[in-house]
Amino acid sequence: MSLERKITEKLASAFGPSHLEVVNESGSHNVPKGSETHFKVVVVSPAFSGKGRIERHRSVTGLLADELAGGLHALSIHAFTAEEWSKRAQGTLASPACRGGGKGARNA
Repeated sequence: MSLERKITEKLASAFGPSHLEVVNESGSHNVPKGSETHFKVVVVSPAFSGKGRIERHRSVTGLLADELAGGLHALSIHAFTAEEWSKRAQGTLASPACRGGGKGARNA
């Protein structure tokens, strides 16, 4: 099973989200083609109600601890309640451009 699918299934099972996006952003980074090392997740769940951003992120990273200990190198987390999600401007949550992570990157 792909890492993307494992992440999707774990998040769906644990948080019962009303909205879930799992985006493999590895292709935008200095990794071999077909890698599953860099992901962005957008998860909207009632499980985040009453929790701050750090607590939400900890719940996601705790759930994905095995993946983070393995090949998952970077995880961008956007965790919202349904109310927060409905209030924000809809559209893509853009990730910053990769700067190479020390693999020949120049300081800008």
